[in-house]
Amino acid sequence: MAQPATDTARSRPSGKTRADAAAEPPPAQRPVEGADEAAEAGLPLDMVLVDAARGPLRRLLPPAGTALRFGSALASRPTTVASRAGELVRELARIAAGNSELTPATKDKRFADPAWTGNPFLRRAMQAHLATARTAWELIEDADLDWQDDERIRFTATNLVDALAPSNVPVLNPLSLKAAIDTGGRSAVKGLARFVKDLATPPRVPSMVDPDAFSVGEDLATTPGAVVFRTDVFELIQYRPVTETVRAVPLLMVPPTINKFYIADLAPGRSIVEHYVSAGQQVFMISWRNPDERHADWGLDAYGQAILDAMDAMRRATGQEQVSIQAFCSGGIITSMLLAHLAETGRLDRVRALSLAVTVLDWSRAGAVSALADAESVRAATEKSRRKGYLDGAQLAEVFAWLRPNDLVWNYWVNNYLQGKPPPNFDILYWNADTTRMSAALHRGFIDVAMGNALTTAGKATMLGTPVDLARVTVDSYVTAGIADHLCPWQACYRSTQLLGGKSRFILSTSGHIASLVNPPGNPKSTFQVAGDTPPDPEKWLASAEKVQGSWWPDFMTWLGERSGGEMPAPTSLGGDLEELAQAPGTYVFDK
Repeated sequence: MAQPATDTARSRPSGKTRADAAAEPPPAQRPVEGADEAAEAGLPLDMVLVDAARGPLRRLLPPAGTALRFGSALASRPTTVASRAGELVRELARIAAGNSELTPATKDKRFADPAWTGNPFLRRAMQAHLATARTAWELIEDADLDWQDDERIRFTATNLVDALAPSNVPVLNPLSLKAAIDTGGRSAVKGLARFVKDLATPPRVPSMVDPDAFSVGEDLATTPGAVVFRTDVFELIQYRPVTETVRAVPLLMVPPTINKFYIADLAPGRSIVEHYVSAGQQVFMISWRNPDERHADWGLDAYGQAILDAMDAMRRATGQEQVSIQAFCSGGIITSMLLAHLAETGRLDRVRALSLAVTVLDWSRAGAVSALADAESVRAATEKSRRKGYLDGAQLAEVFAWLRPNDLVWNYWVNNYLQGKPPPNFDILYWNADTTRMSAALHRGFIDVAMGNALTTAGKATMLGTPVDLARVTVDSYVTAGIADHLCPWQACYRSTQLLGGKSRFILSTSGHIASLVNPPGNPKSTFQVAGDTPPDPEKWLASAEKVQGSWWPDFMTWLGERSGGEMPAPTSLGGDLEELAQAPGTYVFDK
């Protein structure tokens, strides 16, 4: 079916559709258009980890087999191809004559300036681009490839089409021309300086936030607490209670292993930890060390053991035998595997409740993420990180940007370089740019688990020497996802409710990957959906779900409170018989 002329980048599984921001920043922090999408470029697993090692620009050339099948599919439809070419020629003729009615999609901010429609030359340049892009998407539809080849071709086409937009050309973009006139050319000089600076250092994409925009421990990660335990792998932060009484069972938060922990402790008023502590919850946080070549052998077992070590330290700090755990994305994968290990060894009673946020445990057709990796890519990626000892965080950041090039690269290209403006300050983007490395063994372990979809079959994966069977994880679980998450599709997150053996409550936010986490109460745009049970089919769940106004944070606190034992006096000091080693946010968070 032909695409509408007004929607040249129509909704595709790769996630080109914009996600609404659920956590709108205050006016002083509002970023340029597309920054919310930058936040959403968070944490796909197998494809990102493969691409990060091999280089994201490899996607400009799809795998040879995919390209061959695409070419063969079009060659077998010569009449269709000729028809599309004829339509394009006729549309270009209408554009040249000034008779075309092509207009950009409503949400396409590249062409929002009135000059794109008011100036005859610029209007023709824009319409020619729209017509060509539309033909590209139509030919991909006509090829009728299988879902994996279709995703691969769409990613290649997205990068090429977005790069060739006339809005990226300095002498065509009216914003660039106006800035040059208004500043007497100084904008061009500043833009060139920013371009040279960004090109000189990884990740070699336009900066989304200035490196000195925020200070961790002063602007971000400011919830009071102390490091009460430290190993080579992690620091354990205990947060200071602010209520007279606290819930008996403490909560351990396990952040992603490919980002720093303070996505859960952003600015005051936008901090998950701050909200939990104010609700009377005892909160502990793992802060992962930023590994280097010395730590190449840290794999899934090392990180699983770290969570066990944190649980043991919490017992010494609180005197409580049980903990609840909330884990995010890749941290949720490790945590789920660890709980299967505890079940196998008869120690699952140490965990009262489990929460998984934007975590995929079943990668069967998990959108573009699973489609874009092939056996050769995986081999090359793991070999590259093995030789280096780690996967570089700057490489990950580069991949994140090229996942959505129109929003995450070219948007900032126009702002930073063509207009010579600094990128606006936004806390999530600062966190996103504060990259970390991933040890070679963990890189390999994640790819193996994802590519083999190992957690869906009992015993196919192991943790600490025992087989992983998620059905044996019988504790209650609270599973959250974002309906606009193009990296961890909500249906894939939902399937965790079918893999885990306990009773699950599934929460679907209206936002995407990161905004579904940073979703503080008080935002009038925030809603979530919830249903009474979790049937096997996610669409049946959605049909029965009720929409609730507000953030899921209070809902989770209510759910967790029912599983956290009674109230007890808040401790007057931190750590119990453990020593306070440093004030929060600790020392590992500053590792570069």
